[in-house]
Amino acid sequence: MPISKVYANLSCADLGDSATWFATIFGRPADRAPMTGLQEWDCGDGGFQLFQKPEDAGRGTLTLMVDDLEAERARLETAGLSMPGIETADYTDIMRLRDPDGNLVVLAHPHPG
Repeated sequence: MPISKVYANLSCADLGDSATWFATIFGRPADRAPMTGLQEWDCGDGGFQLFQKPEDAGRGTLTLMVDDLEAERARLETAGLSMPGIETADYTDIMRLRDPDGNLVVLAHPHPG
C-alpha cells in the first residue's frame, strides 16, 4: 500500500480552546478547517488533525520531533505555556506536555550519532 501522507489526530472537548493551545505549539494557526469540528496543521510530509470529539478527548499521545528542544522550550515558555523539564531517554531528549484535555504531547530531539 503506497502512502502519500500520514495525519496524526487527537480529539478535544472544545475545539476553540485546544486550537489556540496547538497554535502556540506550532507557532501558527491551523492551515485549514476542512469540515465542522476539525482543524489541520501541515507538518513535514504529513500533518496533524485536531477533532472535536469530547467522548475521546484526553486519551491520545502525539510526538513531535524538533531540531532544537531547548529553543522550543524557551519559545513556548515565552508564549505563556508552563514548561516541564527536559528528560533524557535512551535515544532522545524529551519534554512531556499536556494539552487542555490532558492528551500527552511529547517534544523530542534525537541524540547525536
